[in-house]
Amino acid sequence: MTTVYCTEGGARLDVFLTDETEFTRSHIKNLIDGGRVFIGGVPAFKAGQTVKTGDEVAFEDEAENSDLKPQDIPLEIVYEDDEIAVINKQRGLVVHPGAGNPDGTLVNALMYRYGDALSCMYGAARAGIVHRLDKDTTGLIVVAKTDFAHARLGEQFAAHTVKKLYRAVLDGNLRNDDGVIDAPIGRDKKNRLKMAVAADGRRAVTKYRVLERFKSNCYVEFELCTGRTHQIRVHCAHLGHPVSCDPLYGGNAQKLGVNGQLLHSRTLAFDHPKSGERSEFTAEEPPDFLRVLGALRARAN
Repeated sequence: MTTVYCTEGGARLDVFLTDETEFTRSHIKNLIDGGRVFIGGVPAFKAGQTVKTGDEVAFEDEAENSDLKPQDIPLEIVYEDDEIAVINKQRGLVVHPGAGNPDGTLVNALMYRYGDALSCMYGAARAGIVHRLDKDTTGLIVVAKTDFAHARLGEQFAAHTVKKLYRAVLDGNLRNDDGVIDAPIGRDKKNRLKMAVAADGRRAVTKYRVLERFKSNCYVEFELCTGRTHQIRVHCAHLGHPVSCDPLYGGNAQKLGVNGQLLHSRTLAFDHPKSGERSEFTAEEPPDFLRVLGALRARAN
C-alpha cells in the first residue's frame, strides 16, 4: 500500500492522486472504482470526494507484488535510535520500488540493515519511508523504524512543521538575492514524468536566498513551505533558471560534469516522535557538488 499525505485540502480525490503520482486520471478512477483507494483506512469510492488537510490517502501499489529482497547497498547513517534513522542519501539511489525500479532502492538497503525493525504500516514496498527524495537529489531523509514514529512524523510533514532546507546550483542568476516563489504545481499535461506550474495545480511555496553568484550560475538555498513533487526543480525552471544538470527540467546549459541535478537536502529538523524534542540535522553537499562549486569559484577569480 502506498500512502501520500494531504498537506493542503480542497482538491478532488482523483485530482489529488493524479498530481501526487505518475498515474493518469482514468487509471486513478479505476483504482477508486475498484475499492483500492483508502482515506484514513476507509475505502473511498467517489472520485469527486474532497481530500482534507491531514488526510492519509492510501492506494494499492503494483510494486508490492514484486519479490522484495534485502540488498547490501552502502548507506551513510547520520543518526539513529530505536524509533528513527536519518540518512544522507547518495545520488542515483531511488527511495522505493516502483515502475522501472523493482530493486536497488533505499527500501532494499533498509531491509538489509534493519530487517523487521522498520515501520511497515503502509506495506513492505514503503518500509520505513515517510517522505521522498528524487533519485538524483542527494541529502537528508528520515526513516521510521516503528509505526508510532511513522505516524508522528507523518503528522508533522502534513502540518508543515518539518524544516527542510535545500541547496542547489542554478543555470544563470536569479534577479533578486532572496524571495518567495508562490506558484501552483500540477502534473504536466504533455509529459506524465514531469510536473509544471499550472493555474489548476495545487499551491506550492518556496523561499530562496542566493548564497553566491558566478558568471553563468548561482548557488542558492531553498526552504520548502509545501511539499509538492519536484517542487524546487519546477519552480526554478519556471523562473528560467533550472537546477544545473537537471535532465528533466532543462538544466543542461552547462553539464558541469555531474550526472543528475545539483540539488541537495542539507538540513532537516523535526520534533522527535518519542521525546518531542526538536532535532536538527545537517549534511554537507556531496563531493561532486563541492567540486562544481570549487570550479565555479576558480573561474570567477
